[in-house]
Amino acid sequence: MKRNYWRGKEKHGWSNRKHSYCPRRYRRPSHNNHTESRLEQEEPQTPVNAGPSSSGNPSSSSLTQNSVVPELPGFYYDSEKNRYFRLLPGHNNYNPLTKESIQYKAMECKRLRLLEEEEKQKKKTTRAGLNSSMLLQKRQLGLLSSTSYCRLVHELKVNCMQRRKIEIHSPDSSVAGTNNFKIIVADVACERIFTVNDVEHGGCKYGIINLSGLGKESLTVEMYDNLYFTNRKVNSVCWASLTHPDSHVLLCLMGIAETPGCASLLPASLFSSTNPGDRPGMLCSFKISTAWSCAWCLNPQADNCFSTGLTRRVLVTNVVTGHRQTFGTSSDVLAQQFATQTPMLYNGCRSGEIFSIDVRQRNRKGQSWKAIRFFHDSAVTSIRLLEDEHYLMAADMAGKIKLWDLRTAKCVKQYKGHHNEYAILPLHVNEEEGLLTAVGQDCYTRIWSLQDAHLLRTIPSPHPSSKDAIPSVVFSSRLGGSRGVPGLLMAVKQDLYHFSYN
Repeated sequence: MKRNYWRGKEKHGWSNRKHSYCPRRYRRPSHNNHTESRLEQEEPQTPVNAGPSSSGNPSSSSLTQNSVVPELPGFYYDSEKNRYFRLLPGHNNYNPLTKESIQYKAMECKRLRLLEEEEKQKKKTTRAGLNSSMLLQKRQLGLLSSTSYCRLVHELKVNCMQRRKIEIHSPDSSVAGTNNFKIIVADVACERIFTVNDVEHGGCKYGIINLSGLGKESLTVEMYDNLYFTNRKVNSVCWASLTHPDSHVLLCLMGIAETPGCASLLPASLFSSTNPGDRPGMLCSFKISTAWSCAWCLNPQADNCFSTGLTRRVLVTNVVTGHRQTFGTSSDVLAQQFATQTPMLYNGCRSGEIFSIDVRQRNRKGQSWKAIRFFHDSAVTSIRLLEDEHYLMAADMAGKIKLWDLRTAKCVKQYKGHHNEYAILPLHVNEEEGLLTAVGQDCYTRIWSLQDAHLLRTIPSPHPSSKDAIPSVVFSSRLGGSRGVPGLLMAVKQDLYHFSYN
């Protein structure tokens, strides 16, 4: 009687559904061993919606199932065991099977697989038929311009980059390699890298890495720290040219307890191998509320000025005179950059708005001082002007990267594949090489072609993915100066890596 009852439920209870699910994959385990074994014998063993490929290679079978098996609330589908399992709350200590742990396991398996592939073989080109001999032949026949030839050669080199670990030396042996990298920012010549490192007791530590020792044979760099500045957390950092190019570093620091936040301008000579007694003190510090972003102006019409993006306002400060201009906004300003040909400041907001300000004009009430305005659908986290200053690259918290034409305020290109949900992550534009680089919240470094928005390469992190292990990168064809080596620098955890051209 019991057996017929179950058969009736199986026959009539599930056959009229839109999707015919296999009851075995999400039913609760039965204590009746006889009934359970009987049911398992009668249930089909083929996967849900499985095609002809499911009986072949197990890996291809798993991929097929992952793409077609529907999601059930409260369950997840294990492609290896070919069945559903119940999800439990994250605080369950007896069987901690949560959606987060499942996603982390899948991401880690993918990362390890990509790392293994990179170790075994060189990266293949992303464009069919693209190789060095073909490019050279087309160049000799006049079928390729010098600009196109150089761009395609850089694409080939990017896809052949191999990872090597850099040895970091420091005058203080107790300092090198003891704290996690948070931010690395290169100066214009890519001779030095300013670093921000998290410290265990809270706050940040700063230093400068000299890349002059970075060569093709020996991968060693010198790191100099100033241990005086250790108890503040850095929200934003950029190089500043006050007395000479990249002579200072501008830092936006959060407040501690009753101490307000500030913007500090530090001489780069603070971080050097000379006698500490000969180092100059801090040039200036301006008390401000929490700053999300900062930028230094290189235009002579707004000389010695820097900007900070605050909560619902923009603050432009003259370092020499101390004069300030305040521009009210309707949202927090998360990204900023000054133009060099005109005294214009471009801003990206949490609301998704991107607008420009002419810093020569006096601030007025209302929105009339906004020269250019356009919008993203999510919070704008990074903006980069191209050299001709007719185009602006912007990234947001929805993972979208768009190229805007400032003359028409229209999006002309979109670079797909970036991953971001809530983090403030930077963009890196290298127009000479025709490349765009960005690190996603999933800890993957992606490189696109600037010209056609083609994704050229996806580089997995050498460390497991986590919120506190998002890599910070610098890309240049002249790392270490005019005669430096080309490639990508990646700082993650306590390690620094160099992805060099073959």
